[in-house]
Amino acid sequence: MNIVVCVKYVPDAQADRTFSPDDNTTDRTGVDGLLSELDEYPVEEALKLAEATDGKVIALTVGPDDASDAVRKALQMGAHEGVHVLDDAIHGSDALATSKILAAALGKLEFDLVLTGLASTDGSMGVVPAMLAERLGLPQVTLASELTVADGKATIRRDNDANTEIVEASLPAVVSVTDQINDPRFPSFKGIMAAKKKPVQTWSLADLGLSADEVGLSAAWTSVADVTARPPRTAGQVVTDEGDGGTKLVEFLAGAKLV
Repeated sequence: MNIVVCVKYVPDAQADRTFSPDDNTTDRTGVDGLLSELDEYPVEEALKLAEATDGKVIALTVGPDDASDAVRKALQMGAHEGVHVLDDAIHGSDALATSKILAAALGKLEFDLVLTGLASTDGSMGVVPAMLAERLGLPQVTLASELTVADGKATIRRDNDANTEIVEASLPAVVSVTDQINDPRFPSFKGIMAAKKKPVQTWSLADLGLSADEVGLSAAWTSVADVTARPPRTAGQVVTDEGDGGTKLVEFLAGAKLV
């Protein structure tokens, strides 16, 4: 079984994330980046499936030079190959353009299953899996907290607040998984060293048959119009309870329109 996992390089959530002052896009150069935490779960699930079926896992990413770190982390975890779509014209691409690029890249690969996380930790839109499935003309099953692949079908368990759903789709398919599906492994020293010798292909938009005017900020359907810095934290209000603390609390909450 050939499994492609879509992974993303994102700014570290623990860092002071900002927007570029030039075009209001996410600043990916002025802050440390890493493989999106939510993408570690589909990587782990792909590795488990590959180990059970003697399969192959390919990590696919779209992004700037540093995005190769996301592929490298997947290779260190155990993925067999990597693909990095790298082109200056991609800068500022929204979810629609990203799905178009990923679909074009997948068109050059052989796969039985495409795995993604439920969302990226920077954009947090969660729409790329559905867009990708539509572009590829494949069935999609999303938000899997459990995944089984057998007899040419992918079967998932989706846990909602009120119920649990069992959904299946014929292969090939696009499947997104949640952070409840597994516990991602940590790269071992052996895995880190082995990753250095694993093949990683770098493709441009031209390699995918795409033109620059189809992607990037100028083609984006969504954009950030304005950015306001988060205000500094102010000192809290201290209320001394002199027998009327409850009343004062209610007045404060009402004044803040919280009740």
